[in-house]
Amino acid sequence: MTTTAPHVPVLIDEVVAGLEPATGETHVDGTFGAGGYTRALLQAGARVYAFDRDPDAIAEGRALEDGQDGRLILVPERFSRMAEALNERGIDQVDGVTLDIGVSSMQLDRADRGFSFQADGPLDMRMEKSGMSAADFVNTADEAEIADVLHDLGEEPRARRVARAIVQARPITRTSELAEVVRRALGHKPHEKKDPATRTFQAIRIHLNAELDELEQGLAAAERVLRPGGRLAVVSFHSIEDRIVKRFLRDRSGATPAGSRHLPDARAGGPRPSFEAVAKPVRAGEAELARNPRSRSATLRVARRTAAAPWGTAPKKEGRQG
Repeated sequence: MTTTAPHVPVLIDEVVAGLEPATGETHVDGTFGAGGYTRALLQAGARVYAFDRDPDAIAEGRALEDGQDGRLILVPERFSRMAEALNERGIDQVDGVTLDIGVSSMQLDRADRGFSFQADGPLDMRMEKSGMSAADFVNTADEAEIADVLHDLGEEPRARRVARAIVQARPITRTSELAEVVRRALGHKPHEKKDPATRTFQAIRIHLNAELDELEQGLAAAERVLRPGGRLAVVSFHSIEDRIVKRFLRDRSGATPAGSRHLPDARAGGPRPSFEAVAKPVRAGEAELARNPRSRSATLRVARRTAAAPWGTAPKKEGRQG
C-alpha cells in the first residue's frame, strides 16, 4: 500500500542552508529514503553518496541515479558504515554529511511494512527486511524485556501495564491488533489528540533496528569522513535521539561543562575539539508545519568539522538496544 501524497523532506531549506553545498563538492546523504535531501544536494551541483539500509529505497532510487551522469551513487548500507563504504569506493573525505533519523515517510505510508497503525498491515517494522520482526518480538519476548523496551525507548510511563497486556493478548500479528491492545491497556479515548500506541510502536521499531546504536556509530563515522570545514546536519524527531546528537556535538566541540573549581577539569589534556557549532538548533516554523505536519517534532543541529583528529570513540549509549 502506498500513498499518493508527495514526500516532503523535513526542514529541507534549513538543512541545505546549513550544509552550504556547492558545485564539485562530495556529500553523504546517510538516510536516502525517498531522496528529498539528495535531490537538493544534486541541484546544488554536488556529488552524492546516498546510503540506505532499506532495499526498497535503494531499488526505487535507481531511476534517479540513472539520470545524474554519475553524480549520484546509491549505497545499500547502514550509514554507520559510511567510512568503510566510502573507503571501498576510493573516497577518504567528504564536504558534508546529512542524517534524517528514524523511520522514513515512505516506510510509514506503506501498510505492508508494518511501521504504522494508521492502516492495518503485518506487524513487521524491519528496515532491512531481515532478522526479527515486530511480531516475533511481541510474541516471544518475556514481559520484563518488553516493559524495558517500552520504557527506555518509547518513554512509556505505564510500560509494565502495556507489556502485561501484550503478553496476555498473544499471538499478535497485525499492526491494528497491537494498537488496540495498547489502547485498551491505557484506557484510550477516541477524542484524545495523541494515540497512546505511538510510544509502543516507536519503542519496538527502535529496538528491532538498533536505531540508537546506529545513530551513535553514524555520528562517529561522520566525524571520521568529514574534511576540515565540512558540515554535519542531523534532523531528529524524538527527545532520545536529540539527546544523543546534542551530547555528541557538545562533547566534540569542547563545550562539556567543567567540574567544580575544587576539582581538576576533566577536559584537561583531552582531545582537541573536532566540531564547532554553526548555529542554534532549528525547529519548524508555522509555514513548515502547515505544509509538512511530520516536522512538528523535528530538531535540526548543524556543526562544522575542525582540523582536529577524530576522537575515535562513539558516545555513551542511551537506553536499551537490541
